[in-house]
Amino acid sequence: MSRKTKGIVLIICSAFFFALMNLLVRLSGDLPSVQKSFFRNFVAMFAAFGILLKSGCGLSSVRNNLFPLFIRSFFGTVGILGNFYAIDHMILTDASMLNKLSPFFAVIFSALFLKEKIKPTQLLIVITAFVGSLFIIKPTMQIERFFPYMVGFLGGMGAGAAYTAVRYLGGKGVPGAVIVFFFSLFSCVFCLPFVISDFTPMTIFQLTILLLAGLAATGGQFCITYAYTYAPARDISVYDYTQIIFSAILGYFVLSQLPDIYSFLGYIIICSMGVINFVVSKKSQ
Repeated sequence: MSRKTKGIVLIICSAFFFALMNLLVRLSGDLPSVQKSFFRNFVAMFAAFGILLKSGCGLSSVRNNLFPLFIRSFFGTVGILGNFYAIDHMILTDASMLNKLSPFFAVIFSALFLKEKIKPTQLLIVITAFVGSLFIIKPTMQIERFFPYMVGFLGGMGAGAAYTAVRYLGGKGVPGAVIVFFFSLFSCVFCLPFVISDFTPMTIFQLTILLLAGLAATGGQFCITYAYTYAPARDISVYDYTQIIFSAILGYFVLSQLPDIYSFLGYIIICSMGVINFVVSKKSQ
C-alpha cells in the first residue's frame, strides 16, 4: 500500500476504536462519568508511559511548555467528561456527532489564540456546522432532555480547545507520547478526588468493560497518531467522520438505537461541512 492508503486505513481503524470505546462506556452501566473517565485514562496513561520508556523520549520538553500542556489536559478532560455524560444520556450517534464539532471549534480557537487567520469560507462552514448541531440538540424548554445535549456540545468545545493546544505543542516539537502521557496523568489526578468521594461499586463485568474501553481508546489514539505519520491531515482527516457510521451501526445492532429524522439531517449538514472544509483546506495548500 502507498503511504496515503496506509494513513487512510489507520484513521478509519482509529474511528472504529473510538466508536467502540463509546459503546463500551455506555455498556458499563450506571456509573458516574468521572469514574468512567478515570479508568479510561488510567489505561492510556500506562500505555503512553510504556512508549516513552521504549523510545527513550524524556520529559525535558514539559518544563518549557507547562501552561499549554495544562490547557490541553484540562480542556481534554472537560471534553471526555462531556462526551461520556452525553453517551450515557442520549443515543450513541448523537453523542459522537456532537463530539465531532471539535474541529470547527478548533478553527475558532486557533484564530483567537494562535492568531491564525480565519477565511470567510471557513467562517461560513463553522456557522453552518453549528446550525447542523441544532437539529441534533433540538432546543427545548424541557431541561431534563436539553441538558445532556448541551453537555455533549460543551464536550465538543472542550475537545476543540484541547486540539488547538496540541497543535501549538506540536509546533514546539513536543512529542506526541509526552502529550498523551501528561494529559492522561492530569486527567487521572483531576478525577481521583471525585472518584474517591463518590465511588460507585462496580461488578467484575463493569470493571472489565471499562478497561476494554481504555484499551479501545488507546488503540484509537495510536492509530490516529501513526496515520498522520504516513500522510498529512489535508489528505486523510475527512475519513475520521467514519466514526459516525460505526457509531450508528453499533448503536443500532447492540443498543437498538435509531436516530430521528432531525438528527440525520444534522449529521448530513455537519459531515458535509467537514468534507467541504477538507476540500477547501486541501486546495489552499
